Amino acid sequence: MDISPELRAQCANTIRFLAADGVEAAQSGHPGTPMGAADLAFVLWSEFLRFDPARPDWVNRDRFVLSGGHASMLLYSLLHLSGHDLPLDELKKFRQWGSKTPGHPEYGHTVGVEMTTGPLGAGFASSVGMALASKMLAARFNQPDETIIDAHVYGICGDGDMQEGVTAEAASLAGHLGLGNLVFFYDCNGITIEGHLDVAMGEDVGRRFEAYGWYVQHIDGHDHDSIRAALTLARKQTTRPSLIVATTVIGKGAPTKSGTHEVHGAPLGKAEMAQMRKNFSWPDETFHVPVAVREVWKTRGAEGKKMREAWDWRFEAYRQKHPDLAKLFETHMARKAPADVLDQLVAAVGPKADASRSMSGLAIQKATALCPWLVGGAADLEPSTKTGIKGAASVVRAKVSSDELPDDAFAGKNLHFGIREHAMGSITNGMILFGGFQVYGATFLVFSDYMRAPIRLAALSKIPSIFIFTHDSFWVGEDGPTHQPIEHLWSLRMISDLTLWRPADGLETAAAWAYAIERPDGEHPSVLILTRQKLPTLPRPAGFTARDVYKGAYIVQEAEGGKPDLVVMATGSEVQPALDACAILAKDGIKSRVISVPCVERFKAQPKAYRDALLPAGVKRVSVEAGRTEGWWQFLGDGGLAIGLDRFGASAPGEVLADKLGFTGPTLAARIKEWRG
Repeated sequence: MDISPELRAQCANTIRFLAADGVEAAQSGHPGTPMGAADLAFVLWSEFLRFDPARPDWVNRDRFVLSGGHASMLLYSLLHLSGHDLPLDELKKFRQWGSKTPGHPEYGHTVGVEMTTGPLGAGFASSVGMALASKMLAARFNQPDETIIDAHVYGICGDGDMQEGVTAEAASLAGHLGLGNLVFFYDCNGITIEGHLDVAMGEDVGRRFEAYGWYVQHIDGHDHDSIRAALTLARKQTTRPSLIVATTVIGKGAPTKSGTHEVHGAPLGKAEMAQMRKNFSWPDETFHVPVAVREVWKTRGAEGKKMREAWDWRFEAYRQKHPDLAKLFETHMARKAPADVLDQLVAAVGPKADASRSMSGLAIQKATALCPWLVGGAADLEPSTKTGIKGAASVVRAKVSSDELPDDAFAGKNLHFGIREHAMGSITNGMILFGGFQVYGATFLVFSDYMRAPIRLAALSKIPSIFIFTHDSFWVGEDGPTHQPIEHLWSLRMISDLTLWRPADGLETAAAWAYAIERPDGEHPSVLILTRQKLPTLPRPAGFTARDVYKGAYIVQEAEGGKPDLVVMATGSEVQPALDACAILAKDGIKSRVISVPCVERFKAQPKAYRDALLPAGVKRVSVEAGRTEGWWQFLGDGGLAIGLDRFGASAPGEVLADKLGFTGPTLAARIKEWRG
């Protein structure tokens, strides 16, 4: 597309004014970065980014991630101008109730937004996952006679992203793997909320990324020829991700506030806006888009449609030549589990007594065989989390290979995230957002603290990430309180739209995996909390079916005669001690109903009649879980008893701790007797 320098400037200035007008109308927001990065974004979107606004879900589109989500008006302006379904009226409702233009971009809420970005660094790290997913799909499905996946992932990040630790973690792994399809602009404007960047940061970011293995360029971020040249060179990289360090002026175009922190996170103000319009000979009309600018983007939309139609034709030819691969590709895109996945996983795990982490390992072997789109790994803890896929290759560093052949370095299923828990969570999300895979990442439960941001983003985005956390309680033993999670269960349960499973035996472990894969209640992330110590197989009453576990709570053992004096609720490794305690209580004539609660969220979602049937009115209730007790009071009512661990653990063998901390059958029974008086 041949555009004059004058029209190019007008196109970039249109982005600047739309962003500034949106923030001014809302009297809230961040105009500085959109105004400073407008030239970078315009060249990228108008000349390099491959997309079709009429088919925003086209699988082989390039992805664009605005890592600094506070600069959302930049993305909204681009989506509107490029012809995506984001009318100008939505830009006028920036940050308002019910609009499609919230303060930070939200995946699934606004068309064309590839991921929810807010916490700095999350967008950058998730983009690594997107690029990895593209490489892995290409390795599986591209053929010498046909390339169906070659999408690039582009992004813009800023000084704030570069200071976040998750960016360093993800950049290190991206460089190690050689993700040549990942290209990021570093919008280096030297300004943060507190003022000039040099009050807190002074390193040479380019040299840091070169050390990670990235291809680094330095440009003037307002020179369109330099931007174009840098993108052209970046696209030629095959085994190195690219960082383009672009020096820009924050708030470029603002008469008195450009280059200052005043333009970072506040409206320009009427006087500044008026002078800016005068300086650029811009009409007084707000949200003005010149006709010539509209034509530029209309042409770009038509080009995108042609690219997508050409891909459609290629895929049909691919389907004729490789029907089995085409069918498998569509299976990857749908991520639909077999109808009998629950039964198959239950059979694969079997009735053996073992640690739930080990039984989860059995479920993984079967699940990945049934669902070829399921992949995953651990943060250097696979021997402990039991999350390796046996017989499958690992994803390794990119190989220098012929352009006509897929790189089999990415054909594996086992992911090695390294000791990078935060990046693991974000990369897991990014791979799922790209499409074609469901992904799990694993570490110890106590280290979920490092992953809270990506877990929360997965829940907010309603994507089916699977987070596996083992070593779930004081039973870790000799490693001591630093490795014994106490508050983590309820901390995670407090995240909305997240389903947490703490299975008590092999059947519940298999059901938790089946639920995470089958997703019978819609798209959302799942967390599996697993033990290191062995768990016995639970007894279950007549009429029980494995699908009853999906209800989140069910009766494991009914009181004699069906009329309990006491209801005991327990999870995970505490279900068997609760059964033991109730057997002791029975000798004193106390009839107890024992309920296993593998998933609090699923139980709360059941009809009231079901919940009332399990927890009958007027019957005293006890909860037993080796963690903080606060969350259980919603079920216990007045006069209930919450048995848990409202203190840190200690260093000693697990069996000793169980006795000292009161989680054996006899100690639980004694506690309940004392409470009953």
